[in-house]
Amino acid sequence: MAPQVGLNRELALLKHMFNLAERWDLHRGSNPVRRVRFLSEDNLQFHILDEKDECSLLSCAPPYLREMIQFAVNTGLRSGEIFNLTWQEVDLDHRTITPIVRKTRRRLELPLNDTAHAILVSRNAVQHGPYVFYNPETGTRFKDVKLGLQAAVKRAGLRKITWHTFRHTFASRLTQDGVDLVTVQELLGHSTINVTMRYAHSNLEAKARAVARLRSSDKIVTIVPRTRQIAKIG
Repeated sequence: MAPQVGLNRELALLKHMFNLAERWDLHRGSNPVRRVRFLSEDNLQFHILDEKDECSLLSCAPPYLREMIQFAVNTGLRSGEIFNLTWQEVDLDHRTITPIVRKTRRRLELPLNDTAHAILVSRNAVQHGPYVFYNPETGTRFKDVKLGLQAAVKRAGLRKITWHTFRHTFASRLTQDGVDLVTVQELLGHSTINVTMRYAHSNLEAKARAVARLRSSDKIVTIVPRTRQIAKIG
């Protein structure tokens, strides 16, 4: 994660804390950081996993983390959305899940591919409580797996992998396979297409396949220079 991204997240949290304190009459006066501007972020720069790195990471991750990584790569869900996923939001028969998107608080209807569906079928066999993915040590939902992920990344000899890397990987693989950006937007739960546009540059191969579908004409149009046309008329 870029430094400005981390600072922006901390600033957003600080603003939210002061807003709550003001609402609950725990702070007198206005929010002191309300007018502090966020740092600019380069949303076009992101890291994705190729198949080789994904295999290396999965081989070095413990079983509980391996399932969540695979589920993230195949659904694009954020870590919090996976931690909070309940069995009430899972429909194995219709191969869909309907989690609540953390940022927009809207319910997302997401179809499952074979990998994601197989993971949920396996989890359903050992269902324990309301949450799909739960901490085997506490029996409750996960709150954070950063340390476990960092350890797996280190063992795999990889760098710059965060949970959001899996979300980027999901979106990039979709565009590379020719999925249009509007569909990618809906699958990611973005409220506007602007955020999804960051993945537009990663689908060059899909664009090439698209223009290749255009039928080539047997008639070749030759453009005659204007000077030659004038000479012919004279």
